[in-house]
Amino acid sequence: MAVNDIPALQPPPQSSLTSRILAHRLFRPLTALAVLLLIDFLLIPGFFHLEVRDGHLYGALVDIVNRAAPLMLAAIGMTLVIATRGIDISVGAVVALSGTVASMLIGGTMVMQDGVPVYLADTPMLVAIAAALGAALLCGLWNGALVAGLGLQPIVATLILMVAGRGLAQLLTDGQIVTVYYQPYFFLGSGYLFGLPFALFVVAVVFGVTALLLRHTALGLFIQAVGINPVAARLAGIRTAALIVFVYVFAATCAGMAGLLISSNVKSADANNAGLMLELDAILAVTLGGTSLAGGKFSLAGSLVGALIIQTLTYTIYSLGVPPEVNMVVKSVVVFLVCISQSDQFRQLWQRRRA
Repeated sequence: MAVNDIPALQPPPQSSLTSRILAHRLFRPLTALAVLLLIDFLLIPGFFHLEVRDGHLYGALVDIVNRAAPLMLAAIGMTLVIATRGIDISVGAVVALSGTVASMLIGGTMVMQDGVPVYLADTPMLVAIAAALGAALLCGLWNGALVAGLGLQPIVATLILMVAGRGLAQLLTDGQIVTVYYQPYFFLGSGYLFGLPFALFVVAVVFGVTALLLRHTALGLFIQAVGINPVAARLAGIRTAALIVFVYVFAATCAGMAGLLISSNVKSADANNAGLMLELDAILAVTLGGTSLAGGKFSLAGSLVGALIIQTLTYTIYSLGVPPEVNMVVKSVVVFLVCISQSDQFRQLWQRRRA
């Protein structure tokens, strides 16, 4: 056979644009969000209506994104924890504790100056915020030490703080709601910048810095390696213990910032109810965004979309007059479906049925 008679190797056909879109990790969460928005458009009058009042943008969409900001922050931190095969169910307690510390330190008293009431903080606001974030950081160190140092299961280690953290916040406040009387502090959760809620800029900064660290440093690769096989990652020279401590500290810090947004928005700190069940919403948002509960595979952008899905679903249920209890049932069904879809047996069964 001549050389020219040998058939040339043909390059594999490139996947079509539709196939690439369907295979993208954000396709399913964005589709779910689009379906929810379509339902709201059909059933809720004026859902997409936006208006500018006093230089601020108002509307249902702005309200959803603004209320989802604390959940977005918690989901960003939870993404890295789950990517390392961990879980953090103490997020809500850290939210309550950080909000309590900031509110107690700021406090606020009213004085009259030239007949105008002026509110003064008991402690400089920056010092109070630093103390609140420092308390959250210590909580993350505690979780990381138990998981990486003592080798406790993540759900057991964070369960300790889930109970003790909220209990500590209630001890600090004697079980009472601490009210804040300081206008600059309210700007964090309810202020506006360039016509948009200031909380969105906080989320954007945290997301941007985290994405840069994960994409332009080796941090993202290390997290993936630990999530896929922690033993192999340690043998390859990765300091897995230090990395695990870091992700828990990062998650707690994000939860601390969420606590600041919540307490400043409601102008008080409720140690009993602040951040209640937020950890479950954060886990659900992360899994809805495409992060694997088995570790390794994660998506920061998907976690933000997942948080928007949860907040949009909550808004839809309340706007349609459905009892609030139904919201928990819907979330439980979604969690069940997500867990089933990520199981290996389900994927194999689905592939066989497709074949």
